[in-house]
Amino acid sequence: MEGKLDDIMKEYEQLKIPGHITTHVYKMDSNPTEFYLVTLFDSRDSYVANANSPDQDARYRRMMDIMASEPEWHDGEVIYSGTYSSSRAY
Repeated sequence: MEGKLDDIMKEYEQLKIPGHITTHVYKMDSNPTEFYLVTLFDSRDSYVANANSPDQDARYRRMMDIMASEPEWHDGEVIYSGTYSSSRAY
């Protein structure tokens, strides 16, 4: 399913979602079948508008087709962000 996730994420890169800044997908060292998806928006309003949109609901349902179970949600606010290198991060 990791390959399917990669394909879906590449498709999402082409979308112009209002307020979307970036998305990162992490594969856990402790469990290579567990992933964390982090998406950043320019404001809470943009995030909520996307979360409530029918297009996002369709994207979510498509992602559910490759997930073993419902995801956990951890909403919050970024209080610090720094960019140090354009290389792949670990």
